[in-house]
Amino acid sequence: MYLQTSVYVIICYKIIIRKDYYVSKMIYNLKGTVELKKESYVVIDINGIGYKISMPEATLQDIELNKQVKVFTYMRVSEDEINLYGFLTSEELAMFELLISVGGIGSKSALKILSNITPSKFALAVVSNDVGSLKKLPGIGAKTAQRIILELKDKMKTEEAIEDDVDTKDFVIEGNEKDALEALQVLGYQRRDIESVFDKIDTKGLSVEEIIKLGLKRL
Repeated sequence: MYLQTSVYVIICYKIIIRKDYYVSKMIYNLKGTVELKKESYVVIDINGIGYKISMPEATLQDIELNKQVKVFTYMRVSEDEINLYGFLTSEELAMFELLISVGGIGSKSALKILSNITPSKFALAVVSNDVGSLKKLPGIGAKTAQRIILELKDKMKTEEAIEDDVDTKDFVIEGNEKDALEALQVLGYQRRDIESVFDKIDTKGLSVEEIIKLGLKRL
């Protein structure tokens, strides 16, 4: 009986490892009371169960003990790691997922990067080929910065190609709006949704980053 149970557990564990993508989406967010706060993680109590959640240092500064908090989560499952990562906004979560999709960037490196640049500035650096800004981030050299830009732009082009198969209304975007649209696409938003938002807001005289922030509030 013990042997059968052990084999069953091992098989289930291997299935979870192979289905990493699906496991990561199982828990989208958690809401509870902050029971413990350390340098790299918090423990959130939800109905008597404490969830240990690793977070960027910059994000942890905005979290208070014994207060209610809602975090967007990503469960990382691999052969040497089962960990839950948390973020205060869905944009930070999207940026984390983008970073760990790039070759050579692990979970810990992604958290450090998130502590040093906002999602809007990161997306803007990618679409503007700003290797200099990315090189300033911890653990990122010139080659890694170039890889980030290349891989994320390729991903954006693939998603655009898929969207081209869907009928959308004609919408002319140029100048700062165009750069902001591409930056929002880097963060995972669909072009048609971004165009719909831009159609309803006045972006005249706004910088690219201001348009990005305005778009994030409405998407």
